[in-house]
Amino acid sequence: MAIKVLFIGGTGIISSACARLAIQAGYELTAVNRGETATRPLPEEAEVITADVRDPESFATALSGREFDVVAQFLAFTPEHVRHDLAQFEGRVGQYVFISSASAYQKPIARLPIVESTPLRNPFWQYSRDKIACEDLLVEAYRQRGFPATIVRPSHTYDRTSVPLLGGWAAVERMRRKEPIVVQGDGTSLWVLTHHRDFAAAFTPLIANPQAIGDSFHITSDQVLSWNQIYSAFAVAAGAEPRLVHVSSERIAELAPDWGPGLLGDKAHSVMFDNSKVRSLAPGWSATIPLARGAEEIVAWHDEDPSRRRADPAAEAALSLLAGA
Repeated sequence: MAIKVLFIGGTGIISSACARLAIQAGYELTAVNRGETATRPLPEEAEVITADVRDPESFATALSGREFDVVAQFLAFTPEHVRHDLAQFEGRVGQYVFISSASAYQKPIARLPIVESTPLRNPFWQYSRDKIACEDLLVEAYRQRGFPATIVRPSHTYDRTSVPLLGGWAAVERMRRKEPIVVQGDGTSLWVLTHHRDFAAAFTPLIANPQAIGDSFHITSDQVLSWNQIYSAFAVAAGAEPRLVHVSSERIAELAPDWGPGLLGDKAHSVMFDNSKVRSLAPGWSATIPLARGAEEIVAWHDEDPSRRRADPAAEAALSLLAGA
C-alpha cells in the first residue's frame, strides 16, 4: 500500500520539485493550497485540495476525516502557523517535515563550514527569527510528547523562474543594456545557490524515514561562489558584459530598506555547508546542477516569453539609485 503524503504547498520553488520526485518515488501525494499556478503545476497524479491554509477552520474542514503518513509543511513561517499544525496533526501523523531556513544559522557566522549543530541566531532578520521560533516549538513537542518532527533547512534555492540577484530580472536587463549592476560589499563574500531539483533529490529520501524523525538537516549545493562570480555567470548566460558597482550592504539597507534584512541577515555573510548528514540518509546524493547551467535555464525561460522579461519598476529605480550611491 502506497505511503500517503500531504504537502502543504506544492507549487512553490522548492515544493514543486519535491512534488514531482515524490510521485516518481511512488508516494500517494495530496497537496493542499489556494490553487495551482500555471508556472509550477502539480503533477497530474497528485490529488489537489483547495483551501486557505491561513484559515484554521477552512483547513481543518478540508482535511476532515483524512489521514496521512507524512505531512510536509512548506508554508509555515511563524510560530502561530506551527501551533495550528500541532493542533491539526498531533497524534494523527507518522512524520511532520517542517521546511525551515539556513538563514536561521548564527549571524555573524563564527565557523565554517556550517553544520546542523551550528547555533541558531539571527538578530538582523525577522523571517529567520520566526523560523527559529517555529523550530523551537517542534523540538519541544518532540522532546516532551514525541511529536515526529523532521526539520529541513534549505539555503538559497532557485528554479528557472527566479533570479537570485539584487533586483531580480531587472539586474539581467541592466546587464544587457550595459548599465551598472549593484553587488553588495566588494563581491568577494562566498555564497551557495542550490537548484530546486538538486534539493528535491536529497529531500525525498527523508520522507517516511524513521531515522530522520527528531532531527534536522540542511540541503544545499556544495558549489561555493563569490557574488562577483555569480553575477558573471548570469552575464555570460545573458550574453552580456557585467559592469559591477560595489556598494556596502549597510548602504544598500539604508537606500533600499526592503533589501536590507535579507542582506544583513543572510547574503552579506560568507557561507559554505557540510552536507554529510543528509547524505547519510540519501546515499550517493550530490548536487549536480552548477550555477552556470542554472543561470542558462533562468535566462532561457525568461527569453521564451516577453511578458516574463518585465522588470519590476521599483527594483529598476532602486538599482539606479544604488549604482550612483
